[in-house]
Amino acid sequence: MNPGNKQEILLESGTNEIEIMEFTISHNTFGINVAKIREIMNPMDVKRMPHVHPAVEGVFKPRDILITVINLPKYLDMESEHDNSKDLLIVANFNNMHIAFRVDTVVGIDRISWKDIEKPDKTIYGGEEGIVTGLAQFEDRLITVLDFEKIVADIAPETGIQLSEIDELGKRDQNDQPILVVEDSVLLSAMILQALHKAGYTNTVKKDNGQEAWDYLTALKRECDEEGIPVTEKTACIITDIEMPQMDGHHLTKLIKEDGTLKKIPIIVFSSLINDEMRIKGKEVGADEQLSKPEIGRLVTVVDNLLEKFSLKMPGE
Repeated sequence: MNPGNKQEILLESGTNEIEIMEFTISHNTFGINVAKIREIMNPMDVKRMPHVHPAVEGVFKPRDILITVINLPKYLDMESEHDNSKDLLIVANFNNMHIAFRVDTVVGIDRISWKDIEKPDKTIYGGEEGIVTGLAQFEDRLITVLDFEKIVADIAPETGIQLSEIDELGKRDQNDQPILVVEDSVLLSAMILQALHKAGYTNTVKKDNGQEAWDYLTALKRECDEEGIPVTEKTACIITDIEMPQMDGHHLTKLIKEDGTLKKIPIIVFSSLINDEMRIKGKEVGADEQLSKPEIGRLVTVVDNLLEKFSLKMPGE
């Protein structure tokens, strides 16, 4: 079973919509961004590995890639008695990794606006650092969109952002140019800010999603117009995720690059979704750079280069 032709399924750039594949676990409906999916497979024989997380079933190699299998019902503590032979594996690709997630059934694909996706209450699914990207209202049902990067990072912390990469950059001077970070994950945004501060970029502003960032930037533009100063004096660089409730990073980038004043701000798309197809989408909306999480050391280097590059440009260019 295959989710379809990815070329046909992937949305046009900057529409602020997401394609979600619905699946079920113990009769509960969950969702995953179609952009993460490589294929849907029937379960295969898995080689068990010693000293791994209880939710890790093991590994298998269906073709040319070794894939780790995570039992999602077990991870979510939602195992139920049913015919496991009818389970399916969602093989996902993100953060430059291939991971298979065992689920009960796959329902289908829905196109949903990010405006219809809200962050859940902090009391469920692990609070602020939980594993839910958002709750999506579609027709008569509520779909829980899981944060698969957070799930993998919980199971294997070494796959997440490593602040030690900043130490490898060597001694650095402090830089007070203002940087805007747009990231809905409380944990990831805290780590990105910590990494930037450690690298000398201490003048940072954080927004939880694209809509908050857009409201902030439009207000900032008015302030700069009144003060007669370039907008880059108050936001010299933007780092944004793609998947965010209310407004995603691609739509935010598109709005900024279509604005005569804000388009001068360099934008880095920093997302687990970066692959060849997503690079095309990012380029179409005007992203200046695109990096895959969790390459935090490379992110800092790219910020360095962009700030230097854009500071050399003459006003009005």
